[in-house]
Amino acid sequence: METVPIQVTDGSTVPVRLIPAWGRHRHPITADTPRAVVVIVPGLGVPAIYYSDFAKELAGRGVDVAIGELRGNGDSRPRPTAESAYGYHELVSVDFPAIFEVVRERFPDSTPILLGHSMGGQLGVMYASRIRGRLRGLILIASGTPYYRGYSGIARSSMLVGPAAISLTANLAGFWPGDRITAGGFGRQSKVLIADWARLARTGRFVPVGADIDYEERISRLKLPVLSITVEGDELAPRSSADHLLEKLPNASITTWHESKPLGHNGWITDPRSTVDRIEQWMRDL
Repeated sequence: METVPIQVTDGSTVPVRLIPAWGRHRHPITADTPRAVVVIVPGLGVPAIYYSDFAKELAGRGVDVAIGELRGNGDSRPRPTAESAYGYHELVSVDFPAIFEVVRERFPDSTPILLGHSMGGQLGVMYASRIRGRLRGLILIASGTPYYRGYSGIARSSMLVGPAAISLTANLAGFWPGDRITAGGFGRQSKVLIADWARLARTGRFVPVGADIDYEERISRLKLPVLSITVEGDELAPRSSADHLLEKLPNASITTWHESKPLGHNGWITDPRSTVDRIEQWMRDL
């Protein structure tokens, strides 16, 4: 595994991990069917290194793989502070182009497919809307929107009140101190990133701070293959949450699959075989 550090505009360093394909190719690589490179975008607070086993399983199927890091998470430095002012828009307009430049330089003959987990899927959809036509497809795993109407029962109330309270705390503290919470705190995060997430939870719309385009309108015009995978036992991104994200893509060619094993929001990462089987099948059909 090769690691390439990227420095972005605020001075943060964001590493990209690169894993070349080593397994047997399941279909011929030709000019019309180039090798895929799957670019993994982590969920909020999930370190990129955590996806290593999943990435190696993909590489063993003859797929080049890259794992990005969300700014301020994992091995990215520095950690978010009160001066951190990046949110959804900065990640997809600054960090993602830099990550994909590294990927294209390292794997020039491979066509990128973006795989987003949780918030990584939300960001992936936004990035795809900015670069229309330069992705071979999108894979969304355990990914939907946090829009409160996409939940039922007590979870609906929690998603209406919880993100707002987290955003208020982040504004008061200058950043979200999730690293001080034992479980489910999502790590230390920029207050702007948390504000964008909370706004999406409240309104169901992608309207990030500093947006230079109408993301909702651009997303609605996307025409590309999308594979959405939901997972049994995932309370953070149930099927209804995933459906709300897919509703924003009326012109995309959407395939859905539900992992019946109760792996929850993150368990598929360390138990990847059935998920990778489904991804491989979907890529063969592109």
